[in-house]
Amino acid sequence: MIKNAGRLLLFFGIIPFGLSFLTFALMSVGMDQILIATILPMIIGGIVLGFAVSKRQRVQLGERITLFSIPLVYTGILWAVFMLISSGFYGEDVWFIFALSHIAYAPIYFMASLMGVGGVFIWAPLAFELSMLAGVLLAMFGRKERPVFKKKQLLVILATILIGFGTGTAVQWQRSQTVLPSYGFEYGGGYSSTDLSPYEVTNPANKLPKLDSPATFKIKDPGDMPILDGAEAAFPVYSAFANATYENVKSNGDKITFTNTIYAYERLLSGEVDVYFGAEPSAEQMKMAEKAGKELEMTPIGKEAFVFFVNPANKINSLSVSEIQGIYSGKIKKWSDVSGKNERIIAFQRPKNSGSQTLLEKIMGNTPIMKPLKEEVPAGMGGILEEVADYRNYDNAIGFSFRFFATGMNPNADIKLLAIDGIEPSPENISSSTYPFTASLYAITLKDSSKPTIKPFLEWMTGPEGQKIVEDIGYIKLAN
Repeated sequence: MIKNAGRLLLFFGIIPFGLSFLTFALMSVGMDQILIATILPMIIGGIVLGFAVSKRQRVQLGERITLFSIPLVYTGILWAVFMLISSGFYGEDVWFIFALSHIAYAPIYFMASLMGVGGVFIWAPLAFELSMLAGVLLAMFGRKERPVFKKKQLLVILATILIGFGTGTAVQWQRSQTVLPSYGFEYGGGYSSTDLSPYEVTNPANKLPKLDSPATFKIKDPGDMPILDGAEAAFPVYSAFANATYENVKSNGDKITFTNTIYAYERLLSGEVDVYFGAEPSAEQMKMAEKAGKELEMTPIGKEAFVFFVNPANKINSLSVSEIQGIYSGKIKKWSDVSGKNERIIAFQRPKNSGSQTLLEKIMGNTPIMKPLKEEVPAGMGGILEEVADYRNYDNAIGFSFRFFATGMNPNADIKLLAIDGIEPSPENISSSTYPFTASLYAITLKDSSKPTIKPFLEWMTGPEGQKIVEDIGYIKLAN
């Protein structure tokens, strides 16, 4: 018993601890895939060790296989327990206890925590333990020995392994239905999902539309220039407004800010920002304003369409409002339910309180929206975060956005805009509000704002020059 315990400590404690440091060596020579850099030394080391030990020591191989299965049982049961506790999310703090239970892999877990790769928690010990058994089996074939097992003992081990890894795999499969692996999506400035530099006033090569002659409204004093912020899709509009009306705008580029919808509203209410540009606020944001004792003034400055899109390979070209509601409530689960292929619908959403998610909530009315798809995002020393997954153009996916963002700012030939109730989101249908999901683009200010230039600035935006910029950007101007 003591001898076997010593072997287990050596083979599954001290030796894998030493092999773990090879991960650092492989990463230092340029192997940036931590999963490969981890598994490779564990597989090679495990096979070599299992083969060498079984070749050298003439112990009955059936007994050795049984002995070397114990760590696999240990890992399988613990993995199942922690998968159930965390619902399969490796970013939960509870996985630190799992790491302590496999302290031999501490160097690997440390590296994984820096890079936010949670799957290493199971793959590192599993690779070594399975490889060790593989090495023992290779030695068995080399010696042409037929192992003799204690049947009851073997059945208990196999059943325990199957229960452990089967349970963990079931949790992982269930999670895969709603949580995707990281897409590696980079957010410009930490907030934007697209490159906004072509619309920055300080960029000499910006593609902001220009008026044929100087604007009739100008703000010369930097202290009178309203600080602007807003939604991602509105950035080109308000950047172009400032470009046309702010004197020496390049020197006052700090007046044109971007922190996206969620944070921009907070900045507006706190007084850091004078004008917010985007869609109408969500119910939560209206309550936020009420709680802060602020009254919002919403000035429409253009029209836009809220669009749904799919992969061009999808034969669906139009959905009804009720079908959209069915898909995003989770009642319609397959494309075959709306005359498409017999494939599961992967319905992407946007973060809570974003402009587009707010409009989805408006469309859904009293129909509850299903939980959004999420993704595991590596977060450096912070481990792994769960965030709402950004749209991915799978054959069976559906997503939504504003028309200008999907076709103008972020043009993608590999998506197809859907008609709603048979009505296309064309400029003509948006202008006439025939398209069901026509929305307004607003400039939102606080009623108690004391900056004297805000009111004439808003009037200019809704006048001929402001509306020309709105139209040249790609939005639909207000009706005459």
